[in-house]
Amino acid sequence: QVQLVESGGGLAQAGDSLRLSCVASGRTSSSYAMGWFRQAPGKEREFVAAITLSGGSTDYADSVQGRFTISRDNAKKSVALQMNSLKVEDTAIYYCSLGLFMGTLRRGTAVAWGQGTLVTVSS
Repeated sequence: QVQLVESGGGLAQAGDSLRLSCVASGRTSSSYAMGWFRQAPGKEREFVAAITLSGGSTDYADSVQGRFTISRDNAKKSVALQMNSLKVEDTAIYYCSLGLFMGTLRRGTAVAWGQGTLVTVSS
């Protein structure tokens, strides 16, 4: 069983930056794609970003392209999401995810999900 624990959420103002981190533990290896999803109040969970096993390929939702950067450290079994130029509409609970492939992970097919970390952006 895989456990994912996120950290780094909090309160920010529009234009600020935040960095989310997620560490995997349990019966896992680095042989997975990892990613981030988010769920805003009253909305469905949506894809934010994903990264391949090697870290050589990344994928982003159009809404965060150019503002968010996903990265991973396989030695630490971790993935990070650097969020710059935050907007009020980025307010959501952010979930770390782990999947077999980046493509399927992007569609929400995950092996494991974290509990989520809240990001609140005020104007």
